[in-house]
Parts: sequence; C-alpha cells; structure tokens
Amino acid sequence: MFIDTHCHLDAIEFKGMQADVVRNAQTVGVSRFVVPAVASANFESVRTLCEEYPCCAPAYGIHPMSVGDARADDLDVLREYLSQHRPVAVGEIGLDFFIEDYDQAGQEYFFVEQLKLAREFELPVLLHLRRAQDEVLKYLRQIKVQCGIAHAFNGSRQQADEFIKLGFKLGFGGAMTYPRASKLRGLAATLPLESIVLETDAPDIPPEFLLRGLPNEPQYLPRSAQVLADLRGLSLQEVALVTTESALSVLPRLRATGER
Repeated sequence: MFIDTHCHLDAIEFKGMQADVVRNAQTVGVSRFVVPAVASANFESVRTLCEEYPCCAPAYGIHPMSVGDARADDLDVLREYLSQHRPVAVGEIGLDFFIEDYDQAGQEYFFVEQLKLAREFELPVLLHLRRAQDEVLKYLRQIKVQCGIAHAFNGSRQQADEFIKLGFKLGFGGAMTYPRASKLRGLAATLPLESIVLETDAPDIPPEFLLRGLPNEPQYLPRSAQVLADLRGLSLQEVALVTTESALSVLPRLRATGER
C-alpha cells in the first residue's frame, strides 16, 4: 500500500477525469491521497472532491504563489474550514523565493499567520519551501507546530537534518527519478528511511519515465518508489511499508481516511 501525500486532484488538468485518476492509482496500490488547497478560492472544490472520494483527504492553506491574490480575510475563511471540515493538515503553505518579483513580506505574513492557525488547531503543515529552506526553518523555530511534511524537498543534508529534528518528514517524488539529480538521489539513498514520505505533486513534477507533456498522476508513485528502493538497496515492499507508516504518523487524521 502506498500513500500519495501531495496530489492536486482538483487541478484543471484532471477536470472530469478524477474517477479515472483515482481508479488507476488504486489499481497499482496507491490507497490514500492528500489533496492540498492553494488558495481560498479552491477550498470548496477540494472539500467536495474529498467528500466524493473517501480515499482522499483535504488540507487547506494559502500557497505562497497565491499570496498576490490573497486578502487578510482569507485567513478567516481558512479558520472556518480548519474548524468545520477536519482537514489532515494546514497546507499548502510556505515560502517561494524562486518566482520572479516575489513579495517576500506578503509571503512571510501569510506563512506566519497560517503557522499560528496550525498551532491553534494542533494540525501538521504541508510546507512549500522552494529556495527558502533556511527561512522556513527560522519561522518553524519561532512558531512551534505539531509536525508536518517538507514537500518536494531539495535542500542540503544539513537542512534535512534540521527539519527532521523538528519532527518533520521529507517529501520525495518525481524529481528523485532523474539520474542527473545526484544531490537529491544522494539524500534519498542516505537519509533515515522513516524520515521520507512519498508524493507526486500531480499534475506537476513529472517523473523521468513519463512522456514529455503528459500530466503527472498518482498512478506513477509506485514506480518512483521503486527508484527509492533501488537507491537504497531495499525491496519495494519495505519502502511501501515504512513510507506509509511515516505518512500516517505525521498526518494522524489520515488513518481514518476511507472510513467515512
């Protein structure tokens, strides 16, 4: 059994196809899916999708790339969804210092306020931290949250160790499948296996084996997991068992997913 800890099933690329996407993934052993929102505008679409597919669990948050369109009262909307709809996490939240002309002050304001909400509701967080690992760590040390996942981790070993010390798991997916990603593959091979969770970020971050131009899907997660197994000299079954338990431990509400 596998868990896709980060999958945007509500994305426009999957419009009208969610049933097929879920079924194809379940056929190859992906049993649960975490669907993070990225803005208040898609909180409701994430909620209704997860109601329709009990194998899917919602997370609600304002993505750093959505900050430009966000308003302060969006945090009130987030509070409502966190209190009424039992998400597994607050997310996708964080910082992104890769995009052009990014609003650092705005990103940091929404990140801090959402960390405070995660602390208030005792929820883990799903972190976006592109070119911002150290800054994200700084705020996590200031605002103690329960735990969470450093999504699409691509930092240094030292940064990885710091996230692990704070109780976080590190998300690995399609980027790890590229032979030229030597630093990332080195981390995947040597980090404690129990600190790693699997994800696709579908429809984004396609794996190396996917034909160019096709959207990534959760059905490809086991093939990425095989890459992780090969890098570590382990069986696919062992990787599945450990990463699944790690996902359930860091997102405890996920255990009830599929039981509604």
